[in-house]
Amino acid sequence: MSKRVCIFASSCNYLDKSYYEAAAELGSLLVNSGFEMVYGGSSLGMMWACAEQFKNQGGKIYGVMPERLYNMGISTDVCVKLIVTKGMRERKAKMDELSDGVIALAGGFGTLEELSEMIVQKQLGYNNKPIIMLNTNGFYDKLNEFFETIISKNFAKQKSREIYYIAQNPEDAVNYLLNYVPQDLAINKIDVYKKL
Repeated sequence: MSKRVCIFASSCNYLDKSYYEAAAELGSLLVNSGFEMVYGGSSLGMMWACAEQFKNQGGKIYGVMPERLYNMGISTDVCVKLIVTKGMRERKAKMDELSDGVIALAGGFGTLEELSEMIVQKQLGYNNKPIIMLNTNGFYDKLNEFFETIISKNFAKQKSREIYYIAQNPEDAVNYLLNYVPQDLAINKIDVYKKL
């Protein structure tokens, strides 16, 4: 079971309230299931809704923030440790290093970038962590359709679907974490050169 979960999520404060409610519910479920949390260290958006609820229930949080954002004054004091990195690449690497699993909530380009990198890392065998997309309000439906296009047109292998999991609600996401069994899904030389 993964014990330290990395949360990727929007930092926007102007979304429909259902997104913040789902983030807060996830934070509550995670802390009550014995998890620790890694996140972007921000006091904004869905990431903060999740972290605030997590902290309010006594959870242990690690924050990782690039110095450009840190200098804007948007960090919080809820973290047992706040790590300031030089840039976004270092931030992602540190979040990966600190976590045993990943949940991507609804988010923008930054969340998409973070999620995509984790999927590729797992595809290549650099990690074997649970990677979850929390599909609040069907947010990830279109992305999943695009993933299916990638797979159906042979840009990725059929087993790529097993790299990530699309959870329909916070309880589904936490149950997947609790029951996750690592599998060897990394591509190999045969996968690369064998025609489907």
